[in-house]
Amino acid sequence: MWQHPIFSYVFLGNPIGSWLLALAVFVGSWIILKLFYYLGIAKLKQFSQKTKNQIDDLVIDGIRAIRWPFYIIVSIYVAHFFLDISPWLNRVIFLVFLAGVVYYVIRFLERLVNYGVQKLIEAKEGEGEGIIKLGGSVIRLLLWLGALLLILSNLGINVTSLIAGLGVGGIAVALALQSILGDLFSSLAILLDKPFKIGDFIVVGDKMGNVEKVGIKTTRIRLLEGEELIVANSLLTNSHIRNYGPMEQRRVTFQVGVVYGTPLEKLKKVPDIIRKSIESQEKTEVEFATFKEFGDSALIFDVAFYIHFPEYVDYMKTREQINLDIAEKFQKEGIDMAFPTTTVHLKKE
Repeated sequence: MWQHPIFSYVFLGNPIGSWLLALAVFVGSWIILKLFYYLGIAKLKQFSQKTKNQIDDLVIDGIRAIRWPFYIIVSIYVAHFFLDISPWLNRVIFLVFLAGVVYYVIRFLERLVNYGVQKLIEAKEGEGEGIIKLGGSVIRLLLWLGALLLILSNLGINVTSLIAGLGVGGIAVALALQSILGDLFSSLAILLDKPFKIGDFIVVGDKMGNVEKVGIKTTRIRLLEGEELIVANSLLTNSHIRNYGPMEQRRVTFQVGVVYGTPLEKLKKVPDIIRKSIESQEKTEVEFATFKEFGDSALIFDVAFYIHFPEYVDYMKTREQINLDIAEKFQKEGIDMAFPTTTVHLKKE
């Protein structure tokens, strides 16, 4: 068959036989790729039903994203090896093939990055969502920049000088955006080091409130007065922060003073009154309530107890109920609380 003179006829620098062979390779390659497309998805679907992770789903999505022009490009690339073509056309076919492969590889890697970002946000329960998404965007940008540099390198462009220029430009941009980048890295430090999380009650300087949001540049704190305090992340990482969020209990100490001249019988009742007032509240535990000392203007009782919940508002409400209960019981017993007084004795001669 291949000995027929027609197969020796040269067309565009190649015998007809070579063109027919290249065409057969092109069709065969296209059929194999399409079979891989359909059979690969079917097999992966069966496999994905046996697994709980989503990686196989990402692979299926990646295969589905490949369109028919790419299969034609791959088939042409395989078939062109059976033809004798000019170097520049061979170069064009290779670059188109390379661009197609790089494009779909980057798209698949983007899906992996998005999957990782989503999983990290879920693991952090939304904490630092902004910085995580920004990190994902930076990774995707670097992937496309790497792909661009790869294509330019294969086009014969010297990418070394281009990278050097980008490095100098990056330094200039970094200097211009020094403050913003400082807050950005501080946000990353908060996310990784976790000095506090959303919902924690913190004290920064003379301000206190609940953390509502940790953003890329700032953190938002809802103060006790109701207004929102917006603090630069760099300021937070350079400040002393008191975080009450991890607290499981609070130890409370205070003193109670009663007036001199209180009868001994009533004086003995004071520690028991204080204990009962504290124990009347939920999740409280008395450590001690003792007659400490004879003060300058009062008989001092020292008290310490634990409140077994960290919420600041609930803590203040419990303190209030204890104080009111002590005051009420003192009033019923006729025990007077002391206040600073000075007694002057005048002697007449």
